[in-house]
Amino acid sequence: MGSTRVRIAIDAMGGDHAPGEIVAGALRAREELGVDILLVGDPQQIEAALPSKTNLGQVEIVTAEEAIAMDEEPLNAVRRKRKASINVAMDLVKQQKADAVFSAGHSGAAMASALLRLGRLPGIDRPAIGTVFPTIIAGKPVLVLDVGANVDCRPKFLEQFGVMGSAYSQYVLGTPEPKVGLLNIGEEDSKGNDAAVRAHQLLRENSQINFIGNAEGRDVLSGRFDVIVCDGFVGNVLLKFAEAVGEVILQILREELPQGLHGQIGSALLKPNLKRIKQRMDHAEHGGALLLGVAGVCFIGHGSSQAPSIFNAIRMAKEAVDNEVIQRIQSQYILERESG
Repeated sequence: MGSTRVRIAIDAMGGDHAPGEIVAGALRAREELGVDILLVGDPQQIEAALPSKTNLGQVEIVTAEEAIAMDEEPLNAVRRKRKASINVAMDLVKQQKADAVFSAGHSGAAMASALLRLGRLPGIDRPAIGTVFPTIIAGKPVLVLDVGANVDCRPKFLEQFGVMGSAYSQYVLGTPEPKVGLLNIGEEDSKGNDAAVRAHQLLRENSQINFIGNAEGRDVLSGRFDVIVCDGFVGNVLLKFAEAVGEVILQILREELPQGLHGQIGSALLKPNLKRIKQRMDHAEHGGALLLGVAGVCFIGHGSSQAPSIFNAIRMAKEAVDNEVIQRIQSQYILERESG
């Protein structure tokens, strides 16, 4: 590509706060992470969102004539609106003009566009959305996948999620020999429906991953597992519930602090602790979820993402590119197939 700097294509028109917050987070990433950003969308709206002191010569804007709204049917919209910002951003990766893509817009449209334009990795039947959860052990996150790409999963899909998640945990999150678990209703091998029992067997027999057994709901945030696989229906419910619990806990902490002078003193003393609690529980700290299984680095952000989330998503995308996570997933899975 003529440059050693990582280039990130950003769907500037996707999300509740586009393009303002998207542009702000992208500019911060350019400054602090040393990445090149390609802002894809309506040039007039993007330029209006840029700070007045911005040197336009240092910002690359790629024109996209359309955008996909959150209420549109994803596959039809992606096919109908060929010049939509998410499609143009994906094409930049396909054409090797960008190393990764990020969008906080319609997640279904982002996934459909990635599948149509980038395609699946060889040997991978279905892509999965992987997101990072905090655990009770500081600095030890757990990767959960799938959290929304596949409502129904065959046992083989769950095995593939384990392989992809293990590679991502090891090479991007820095976990040596990630411990993989299958989300289930009990720890025993025989627990769950037929699909869960079969998935357990496939995961256990896969020599490329460190599968340690079933994970119950109470185990997800325990720190015992580094990767937990499940179907997208359960994973999405788990994700939304975890986000809500984090907000509830923070609100309870605020309400239960003493009032008056003692409360003010106590709040001042606890402020650093509360800040750290928020950082550990806030999804904005991770910024987005990686769509694993497509032939390119694709991050999907929360629709309500603001500048800090955008920055962190771009940081994670850069780490995925730097650590060649797509190539590692592909080679790891090919090795597993050949040895099998």
